[in-house]
Amino acid sequence: MKRLLSYVFLLAFFGACQETAKEVSTMEMIITENEAGDAIRAVADKHPGADRQHIEKGVNHAASLWRQTDGTPEEFVAFCEENYIGNEAEKQAVFEKISGYYESLYGHLNRLSIDLRWHTDLQTGDLHPVDHMFSAYSAGAHLSNDFYNNKIAFLVALNFPFYSTEEKNEQGKNWTDREWAHARMGDIFSSRAPSELNQKRATVSAQAEAYIAEYNIYMGKLLGKGGETFFPENMVLLSHWNLRDEIKANYANQENGLEKQEIIYRVMQRIIDQSIPKVVINSGEVSWNPYENQVSKNGETMAADPESTGRYQQIVNNFHALKAYDPYHPVLNTAIKRSFSGNMQIPQEEVETLFDAFLSAPQLKQVGEIIEKRLGRKLQPWDIWYDGFKARSSISEEKLNAITRAKYPDAKALENDLGNILKKLGFENERAEFLASKIAVDPARGSGHAWGASMKEEKARLRTRIPEGGLDYKGYNIAIHEFGHNVEQTISLHDVPYYIMNGVPNTAFTEALAFIFQDRDLYLLGMKDENPDAGHLKTLDILWSVYEIMGVSMVDMQMWKWMYEHPDCNAAELRDAVVNISKKVWNNYFAPVFGMEDQTILAVYSHMINAPMYLPNYAFGHLIHFQLEEHFKTHPLAPEVERIFALGQLTPDEWMQQAVGQSLSNEPILKAADEAILHLN
Repeated sequence: MKRLLSYVFLLAFFGACQETAKEVSTMEMIITENEAGDAIRAVADKHPGADRQHIEKGVNHAASLWRQTDGTPEEFVAFCEENYIGNEAEKQAVFEKISGYYESLYGHLNRLSIDLRWHTDLQTGDLHPVDHMFSAYSAGAHLSNDFYNNKIAFLVALNFPFYSTEEKNEQGKNWTDREWAHARMGDIFSSRAPSELNQKRATVSAQAEAYIAEYNIYMGKLLGKGGETFFPENMVLLSHWNLRDEIKANYANQENGLEKQEIIYRVMQRIIDQSIPKVVINSGEVSWNPYENQVSKNGETMAADPESTGRYQQIVNNFHALKAYDPYHPVLNTAIKRSFSGNMQIPQEEVETLFDAFLSAPQLKQVGEIIEKRLGRKLQPWDIWYDGFKARSSISEEKLNAITRAKYPDAKALENDLGNILKKLGFENERAEFLASKIAVDPARGSGHAWGASMKEEKARLRTRIPEGGLDYKGYNIAIHEFGHNVEQTISLHDVPYYIMNGVPNTAFTEALAFIFQDRDLYLLGMKDENPDAGHLKTLDILWSVYEIMGVSMVDMQMWKWMYEHPDCNAAELRDAVVNISKKVWNNYFAPVFGMEDQTILAVYSHMINAPMYLPNYAFGHLIHFQLEEHFKTHPLAPEVERIFALGQLTPDEWMQQAVGQSLSNEPILKAADEAILHLN
């Protein structure tokens, strides 16, 4: 998963923040339409050759941000007249200077965040409360507050005004790189809210990250229905990522794979409904039978309190931290709108419509029947993660672990091999070495993530969990996924036309490249898939992955809608609501394929706790992934990756058009699925 809490993301997501603590009334607009008109006329008189439409847009945007504490209306008019840049050459020179300043600010703040979270994010030993205190501190929380006080924010807003997603979609079709860059600078100061909200958000986010990073299950302590154990004594798996991946790994286990999958499923059910005993979370002191939910020590049954609401309290905390921004965003006035129309640049209603159409596609029932034939049994709820279309599904995890542990005994071994990995993917030697030199590998405390740099002098960070015995296959698979993120982060920082355009339209696009890398993990280990049906199987694998993650995303979106309908809910009420929502989504879209109702497994994703409304990006990422893979069938992968991911932060549709010549859609993968189903039946 791409690291969400970089300072660039925080500033872009929450808009320009910010003021010291004040009542909402002091944050209201004070510049009237007539006073803005006075400023427009003053600027136009001073710069008669300037674009009147641009003057109006800049002045009106600056007026929307001006507050009583910034000065009188007369001072606003004078500020606009004095600071509007009417000469295009001068404006471009100022733009480039501001870009340089922001690269330094964003880059160093991002580095500070990495340093302050070093111990909570990485395997550095036991944590002390002081580690959590520092990781929750946001060094940049008051940055924009200072920029309003010294009027930098208003100079930027006046000369580089904000364009809505709708305006970018329409006007951006004809924009040059320079015009796109100017528009992206306008995103920096799109709204204004109190700065203490940023610090509160950073604290809540750090708490959620820490909660998830230490939500481990000691698998050797799990007991089956008859009291037997199935997992190695030293196996410790993080929820939900490692638990899910262990389910995937056991499709190749003919001996007791089904039993192991079922016991993990029972664990997941206990996590979701919060009946999981607190004493078994991140501890191997006791044994646990998740079927009967009984805890024992030295063979003696003991009483154990359930976690009850801890999982959902984290979500409630996130909800309140994000909802607090609502009054300061007159257009994107909910966290849902800011996440989708703002960050993703696709309205939530459109996302849900696209997902509903896919989840209702008849091809899913047909693929479910193919999976049943391949398994030789009826589908079970955990088969949302069926992994049998991949070549690795026929290879034992023990064999894969032996290969990856020998190849990558520690983080440094993986880091030293990054250049070779890129060369295997087709990157030219010099280019591969450059990209690899900009990426460092760290042993993650959690499942892993990719944390990009925000200035060219810094490195992106690749994090994956590395046990003492070396990198196991699960960690390797995650590492290759995160490496894809790092490559995107590096290309889209160093190769975009202007720094301020660095990145991609939304995080779904970086997920797409991560999936492309991850799909080639066995190839990178020297294992080739000789199956003549490999292309069709890959199509069905992506289709099934989209199916699963769109269902999970539907639960996430419906949960946020429910919280906005019940803003005063407590954690217990949210828990019950999420359980019901997960059942409804399952019954609507999965029961017709799986033949059973009222399953809750779609609510297990940890992203719901530590990455609010991130999950839909994975679904879009899979769709983008498929369309890119189709493109790579007729275009060389490495050169096209470099070209495409240097496009920068265009709107999603414009990016797709320039990348592959078509818009994002369900149709390409559904059409390919029809061909695969026909071929395989």
